[in-house]
Amino acid sequence: MKFRKGGSDTAPADRAPATAERPEDERPPLRHLVTYGVQHILALYAGVVTPPLIMAAAVGLDPVETGLIISAALLVAGLMTLVQTLGVWRFGMRMPLVIGASFIPITAMTAIGGSSGLPAVFGASIVAGLFGILIAPVMASLIRFFPPVVTGSVITIVGVSLIPVAIGWITDNSETGTPSDTNLLLGGGTLVIILVLSRVLRGVWGRASILLGMVLGTLLAAALGEVDFGAVGQGPVFSLPTPFHFGPPEFQVAAIVTMCVMMIVILSEGMADILAVSAVVGSKVDRRRLADGLRADAAMAVVAPVLNSFPGSTFSQNIGLIALNRVRSRYVVAAGAVLLLVIGLFPILGRVVAMIPSPVLGGAGLVLFGSVAAAGIQTLGRVDYEDNQNIVIVAVALGFGVLSIVSPDFFATFPDWATMILHSGIVTATASALLLNVFFNVWGLGRRKAADDPDGTGTDPAPGTVDDGSTQGSPTSSAGV
Repeated sequence: MKFRKGGSDTAPADRAPATAERPEDERPPLRHLVTYGVQHILALYAGVVTPPLIMAAAVGLDPVETGLIISAALLVAGLMTLVQTLGVWRFGMRMPLVIGASFIPITAMTAIGGSSGLPAVFGASIVAGLFGILIAPVMASLIRFFPPVVTGSVITIVGVSLIPVAIGWITDNSETGTPSDTNLLLGGGTLVIILVLSRVLRGVWGRASILLGMVLGTLLAAALGEVDFGAVGQGPVFSLPTPFHFGPPEFQVAAIVTMCVMMIVILSEGMADILAVSAVVGSKVDRRRLADGLRADAAMAVVAPVLNSFPGSTFSQNIGLIALNRVRSRYVVAAGAVLLLVIGLFPILGRVVAMIPSPVLGGAGLVLFGSVAAAGIQTLGRVDYEDNQNIVIVAVALGFGVLSIVSPDFFATFPDWATMILHSGIVTATASALLLNVFFNVWGLGRRKAADDPDGTGTDPAPGTVDDGSTQGSPTSSAGV
């Protein structure tokens, strides 16, 4: 679909100005802005509200406080998506990208929050965000250290590490690990509803099948008398966020180190999604523009804790939506971001989400978290395993990644600071994949490139690659991790 094109007046002077040649600068009429903006919200809503639900359960928040952090997640997602799409100085890719609460640091944050509370989570997130802003240009120049064999391994472990959360929701974290008949009915029923909706619905409604399944699963639970509506009416209908509602941030060294490792993973995922959207939109990306996009991802970890939310990352559900409807305008995504901002100012909507019974969340979580792991597997499917040691990299990364899942006390005898860091399978998977990729694939790479291209010639980078003299092949799609 073609819309009127117009240049952007937001590009800084040291960057080539946006022109009518850039497809992301198309300006749709208002009716299309609203219509397609709502589609983006439907595609990402379930992914945005799930991380705060996990954190609320981990730290024992009541329904009112749960509604507060859900609203905060929506508000911050809207705010940072505006930064990513429209740009603020050197922050923002100025592409149709959506930022929302990330699944990547969830395992680490639940460990930190369970032992030290939300202030420790927020303090570590702020420092990690500042760290991410500082290293964004470095990450943009080191993209060759994050090929699909690394990002695919890490994203797979992210999904696998979240599956126990979904199982815990279905069983209500009972000591026996066995769900009641009612919980099994609700969890299984929600799963079946989502599968049926995914089969019969098409387009944006098919992409919203998890959200719709949660709604229908909650209605089923209400019919069985398993929904508590009492907390919905508690607290304000509309309110502005209170900075640091849960207390001033606390800065613990081990928690900060852990979250900084998580930030490296978030930025590596962000690089993959930026390359993916540039390929879909048909727009080239240089290292400077890539760094601007990564700064926006990192900045969310600084802004979000102030407003009682959590670090975020670029979502990829919306990249698939762009490929489906061919509406490539960043202003469409910005319109959806404004809607998220408005929704985030109504805590009562967050409390409505908080009343969803945990077995219903568990049934939806099996699909949602499983899709994260599946996206990692899909990325690994693009890796070349011939005449190299990539299979060893994947094997070791996955092995280290599941250590803390199958044996939570494996690192219990380590010093406390090391236990907190290594307790996250994402940390161990990331470290092992990065180091092994350097050991097997990076050492000596410069000499091989020189032999392959003795004249130093090359071709212009295609959309979906970075103009740094190298290409990354097919970008990964991380299913909104």
